[in-house]
Amino acid sequence: MRQPVYKTPKLEPVELKVLELIDGLRVQLDGYVHPEPRRWYGTLRRMSFARNVQGSNSIEGYDASLDDVVAAVDDEPTLGTDEETRLALSGCRDAMTYVLHVAKDPDATVDAGLLKSMHFMMMKHRLDKDPGRWRPGKIFVVREATGERTYEGPPHELVPELIAGTIEELEDSHDPVLVRAAMAHLNLVMVHPFRDGNGRMGRALQTLVLAREEIRAPVFSSIEEYLGRNTQSYYDVLVEVGQGEWSPRNDARPWLRYCLTAHYHQARTQLRRIQETEQLYVACAEIVDNHGLPERAIGALVEGAYGLRLTHAAYKRIVGFTAGEEISGLTASRDLRAMVDAKLLKPIGQTRGRYYLGADSVIAERRRIQVTRKPKETSNPFEIATAQLRRPVANG
Repeated sequence: MRQPVYKTPKLEPVELKVLELIDGLRVQLDGYVHPEPRRWYGTLRRMSFARNVQGSNSIEGYDASLDDVVAAVDDEPTLGTDEETRLALSGCRDAMTYVLHVAKDPDATVDAGLLKSMHFMMMKHRLDKDPGRWRPGKIFVVREATGERTYEGPPHELVPELIAGTIEELEDSHDPVLVRAAMAHLNLVMVHPFRDGNGRMGRALQTLVLAREEIRAPVFSSIEEYLGRNTQSYYDVLVEVGQGEWSPRNDARPWLRYCLTAHYHQARTQLRRIQETEQLYVACAEIVDNHGLPERAIGALVEGAYGLRLTHAAYKRIVGFTAGEEISGLTASRDLRAMVDAKLLKPIGQTRGRYYLGADSVIAERRRIQVTRKPKETSNPFEIATAQLRRPVANG
């Protein structure tokens, strides 16, 4: 008889209602990117991908600015991170890129081989951590501040069977995809099958499940950024469910509700960013027009307004995914020089290592838009759902 894993709790009416709320937000998100993506879609997708990489790594203590994470995602040098952090960011980038590509393959299945491949990509810079291999012995989660052991994983000899059970639970479930993805994340983290990188792997697996189920724009559906911004509550709910050791009969409902709450707030954050990015594109398009610059320069000014470094190579990439053009190195140099002459970009450094930053006037456009931002949504979706369920239904 196969060893049990954490089972999905029977969904209650309030959880189904929260799923409806999230679906409503996702429909709004889809409306912005389908059937025809807007010009700013590439910029927002790139930054969302970087924020997910940033969030997942920050949980593990690898802190980096968004500017450096974007550089790592673009395989360019980082300025404010050490080598270990840069390699961790690059490994996570490779694994997440693989996740988003393999999810498009209709014949791809989640199995032990796929998980080991993801882990190798993520941890290949640490050969001492056995990337791509199950852990060879006991494993503990330790609270760094106190040295206290907060969790002990199951015996290592059970790992292959428990991973098989995790995959079976995922594939046999008919629950909504957000629920299945959350439970796959929980089971992988609780099995703790690797010597290191288990948290990042659990979060990557959750994103893979979302992406392969044909969720549109899966980068926007990931909750890795939210978890990175709420690390303590993320740890707290895992401790609450785990109770210090592998205990698959424990109630997984607190975890499930936590993940649904994360999806609700992350979707609202993405909607706000989409609206702000759309306004910023309009503002930068006007700036480009006023200065007689080519339309393809709009995307670069938007990234400059976000405070991101702009290199010669990055500019060519940005033009590719925002304007659909493939430009030569000479054209890129001319465009950048024109933006500098117009005092829209500031050159930093010498020719070989030169990069560009948005001028104060460009950054001011984003700040102007941010001033009109509505207060951050802090409401509890379960309280909203409970109130809606209590409303009397009108007769006839």
